[in-house]
Amino acid sequence: MRITKIETLQLAGGITVHAGPIQWLWVRIHTDSGLIGLGETYPSPAAESAVILNSLAPVLLNRDPSEIDKLWADMFLAISYSGWAGAEMRAISAVDIALWDLAGKVANQPIYKLLGGASRKTIPTYNTCYDRLNFLTEPVQLAESLLESGIRAMKIWPFDSIAKQTGGNFITAAQMKQGLEPLRLIREKFGMEMEVAMEFHGFWSLPAAIQIAQELEPFHPMWLEEMLPQDNLAAYAQLAQATRLPLCLSERLMTRWGFREVIENRAARIIMPDICWTGGISEAKKIATMAETHYLPVAPHNCGGPVLHAASLHLAANLPNLRILETVRRHYGEEYLGIVSPTLAPVNGEFELPPGPGLGVSIDNAVFSRSDLVTKSVV
Repeated sequence: MRITKIETLQLAGGITVHAGPIQWLWVRIHTDSGLIGLGETYPSPAAESAVILNSLAPVLLNRDPSEIDKLWADMFLAISYSGWAGAEMRAISAVDIALWDLAGKVANQPIYKLLGGASRKTIPTYNTCYDRLNFLTEPVQLAESLLESGIRAMKIWPFDSIAKQTGGNFITAAQMKQGLEPLRLIREKFGMEMEVAMEFHGFWSLPAAIQIAQELEPFHPMWLEEMLPQDNLAAYAQLAQATRLPLCLSERLMTRWGFREVIENRAARIIMPDICWTGGISEAKKIATMAETHYLPVAPHNCGGPVLHAASLHLAANLPNLRILETVRRHYGEEYLGIVSPTLAPVNGEFELPPGPGLGVSIDNAVFSRSDLVTKSVV
């Protein structure tokens, strides 16, 4: 079997996250057997498509798609002159997912079985709260709604607006009280029945992060995520020493080399790769295995499009050291509808093992007739 065409697809719409509107890019790898592999990345389709079509397609065309590790290494070499992060690595990630989808279709098996099989019967999840209910003004109602659906863990970011006021350099007593309030109210109503992860999006200075972490300790959050920027991992080691709460890092680190230091310096207690950014399923699996050798759990970042969602479920099904998988009920419950089938929603707060073959999801036929669909290809 040989690769005969590389195709990228982009829709005008997408989803809105804390950073604003984002869009997905899909890549389809066509073969002479008629099988097509599907991959995805985000959030800058124009840049990622250019890398795929201009830099990666020459590496891939007329190659055997089953040689996933060799193709990954050759793509990595092809983009090495311009650096190994950013759009280049997101592009490789999308291609790698598509190659695994193809491998599963050839074997007529779901991807998690090709990775080594299932390590659990169901997949635990927490909800990242891009939700109809606002965690700043309705935290108790939001937690109650999630508990009613069986979801017993959630993630919120009530300190972000404060960081934007102060540049993340300091926090006043009044601002601290404001940032703590949603978690305090959830604890007051539900105790420890709901686990709550605290997200910070890398907005804070080290002294301010230490201050916030210590104030959060009595409320026992599930973890503290990305309190600092990701370009000085030694600072994270200092932060880890200053709090007894676990640090979770970081979807914006790319490749096993990007995660090496934060694993080795013991700053992180939970490792969080994003399949669409860090190098695809191949690299996320290697990062998870590296974390496993240090007895660290993994909680994959899953806040993009529907193909990432499916790929993350396959990885989560396999990993022996999975802690929990991020999902967004507004995404799979609303925004993926009419885009892919199936949308893969949880049952009683947990996900069943994902279907196959490959990813087990496909782009709905209606998408291909949409007026806002932009496709490009290289043969």
